[in-house]
Amino acid sequence: MRRQQEMRLDERYVPYLQMAGLYHLVRLNDRWFRLDEPLVSAFVERWRPETHTFHMPFGECTITLQDVAYQLGLPVDGRYVSGCLTDFYVYIEGGRPAWQWFHELLGMLPPANQIQKFAVNCTWFQETFGECPEGADEETLFADKSSNRIHIRWLPFVARLEEMGGYSWGSAELAWLYRCMCRVANRHVVKLAGPLQLLQSWIFWQFPAFRPTGYDAFSWPLASRWSGYNHGISEKGPRVQMARLRIDLLQARDHTRRPPGCPSGGLGASAYDVMAVCDLPDIFCGG
Repeated sequence: MRRQQEMRLDERYVPYLQMAGLYHLVRLNDRWFRLDEPLVSAFVERWRPETHTFHMPFGECTITLQDVAYQLGLPVDGRYVSGCLTDFYVYIEGGRPAWQWFHELLGMLPPANQIQKFAVNCTWFQETFGECPEGADEETLFADKSSNRIHIRWLPFVARLEEMGGYSWGSAELAWLYRCMCRVANRHVVKLAGPLQLLQSWIFWQFPAFRPTGYDAFSWPLASRWSGYNHGISEKGPRVQMARLRIDLLQARDHTRRPPGCPSGGLGASAYDVMAVCDLPDIFCGG
């Protein structure tokens, strides 16, 4: 998955992003890190759809809602994110056709060559809305597998920005990651997809042996710790094989988790023990 070209953040967007509860994610995107595909691929090979866990040499482990909350700062309570993925347009407010509502919300329609079924190319959004027009007023989305298109089923949420912070986006993010990894477990699917930077940050935090050096300082959300990380350019095949070998050699002591009754900071301590001394937003209570 390649990093998308970022749109410059106009200060006039900030109040709306804060209202939606997504401003910290935009700031995180400003200092995002490169995806280490060989490492992530090797871990995904250990994923088992039957249990939604990674089968490791020392046992099973998985990424949880707590991980999503700490890594990305997304709320894990609130209303659930739902909707029909196929006939979603039937349920749009007022029964309006999907593209009619799209035009009402954004003031224009993308050209036909920028649309694939109900997904719009990200490049069109970047080129069209990359800069906030002068004099713009108050009236003036999860990527698909290709990571360069946005499905318009997210329109109902965009139409009500003031309500976006009340949804459990952390649950939706985790469900989407699980779904993508389960699809890759199918031998006929070869392309990784989904929120893989979330998975990579989780790997770095949970398995210190895979952490890049020189990234000791961190802030909120925790994924920002790896800001600017770039694993470099090298052949993917040998790096996947090396990652597989390193995973095969992992032992329980190499996984920073805290079994029941394990004291903080001891053997098997949680990767998030350090959070006890940090002043973090109360994301678990809708903060």
